Amino acid sequence: MRAVAQRVRRAEVRVADERIAAMGEGLLALVGVGQDDAEPQARELARRLVALRIFPDAQGKMNRSLLDAGGTLGVVSQFTLYGDTRQGRRPYFGAAAEPARAEPLIDALVAAAREEGATVVTGRFGAMMDVSLVNAGPVTILLDTEKHF
Repeated sequence: MRAVAQRVRRAEVRVADERIAAMGEGLLALVGVGQDDAEPQARELARRLVALRIFPDAQGKMNRSLLDAGGTLGVVSQFTLYGDTRQGRRPYFGAAAEPARAEPLIDALVAAAREEGATVVTGRFGAMMDVSLVNAGPVTILLDTEKHF
């Protein structure tokens, strides 16, 4: 699984002009599921997201996790994180999991993050979403359970 995690001041997700999720300070994670991913990867990514030390401590150093900071985790599924453009200008999405396989793994990630103690809001799987955010810092981190980055 892959994630683009952004430390945010606030974020919201809209589907067809309806706000379906909103959050204040926290971490917005755009999450992609690969063909070979399973529940262990969902649990690992959840653990890494909630423990990622990118929130400032009293000295302003990135030394606190989402849980330490009391922030919210926003999870938005995004299969395009598996887009491969090495062969040209049009992305190839062959490495992304099919929706029937990916959706339960996004749900497993959300459940695992909640088990870790995080407050979680989500987008709507498979929907065309408008995601807006105010990136704090800006701080944006790439995570990959296969450790490609």
